[in-house]
Amino acid sequence: MRATTIYGTRDIRVEEVPDAAVREATDVVVRVELACICGSDLWAYRGVAKRAEGQRIGHEFLGIVEEVGKDVKSVQVGDRVIAPFVWSDGTCSYCQAGLQTSCRSGGFWGSKGSDGGQGEAVRVPLADGTLVRVPADASPELLPAFLSLSDVMGTGHHAAIGAGVGPGSTVAVVGDGAVGLCGVLAARRLGAERIIAMGRHEDRAKIAKLFGATDQVTERGEAAVERIKEMTGGLGASCVLECVGTEQSWETAMGIVRDGGTIGYVGVPHGMPGLPLGKLFGRNINIGGGVAPVRAYLPELLADVLAGRIDPGPVFDRTVSLDDVALGYQAMDERTALKVIVRP
Repeated sequence: MRATTIYGTRDIRVEEVPDAAVREATDVVVRVELACICGSDLWAYRGVAKRAEGQRIGHEFLGIVEEVGKDVKSVQVGDRVIAPFVWSDGTCSYCQAGLQTSCRSGGFWGSKGSDGGQGEAVRVPLADGTLVRVPADASPELLPAFLSLSDVMGTGHHAAIGAGVGPGSTVAVVGDGAVGLCGVLAARRLGAERIIAMGRHEDRAKIAKLFGATDQVTERGEAAVERIKEMTGGLGASCVLECVGTEQSWETAMGIVRDGGTIGYVGVPHGMPGLPLGKLFGRNINIGGGVAPVRAYLPELLADVLAGRIDPGPVFDRTVSLDDVALGYQAMDERTALKVIVRP
């Protein structure tokens, strides 16, 4: 089969690799219908996060079950399934607590010895604890929305949960990438009264408004901090979603959160010197978040997509074939695309 591999900085290739196959009785093989490129994949693409030469890449996909191990009970051949960005057994103490990202038997797609999501097929270990089946009568038009549930929508939701968003909240979202925009949608879903989106890209601001943003702040740095304080009576936002993971984004988050407020962080940390514990202590600022246990959120978010209550699909603004996956990476790296679907 063919799959995406990475060989170094901005060196993405499509190569012939061994076919995905059932190895353990708890495995299934999924033929990939749609995959996508994540903002976190760009850290490896830019050479910031190191990968081995020829390593598989991609961790967001959905598809059709083609082969099933003898111990698998929850899915069967022909089912359409969504794969969260880690696999998990669903039975350990962490999984039972809704923290599948800490599963002792789990792992990440594209890690050594595993298939990546950006390929023609994927061997899925521990299928019963990992995959979520899509109803057979679900509209194919919802496939992009389903795909978003493999990572970005669940991650945006995790940021909102970590920030304590609830009915009546005032929320500010740092980052206008796909996760930040899904954070806007998640905040609206959780009942926030005011949602301040941050970013200067007009196309992304339109999606933020569609998703429920009530305000848009185009300033950056100290100017953004001053603008949000001005908008909130000098206090700042009670709930801040940090969806970038850089030193600058954290400085902004710290600047715009009100005393006693909460920062929900899901941006993969890069170049972070450490949290300013003295400021957190003195201002009673709470911190929540981390790597999102998307599998825990998938059932409820899928139900809302199927019911028409949310549609995260608009975060995808370009589709490429597997052969053209390198062009998808280039487009996201150059910010000419927000989030790219890969269709094998």
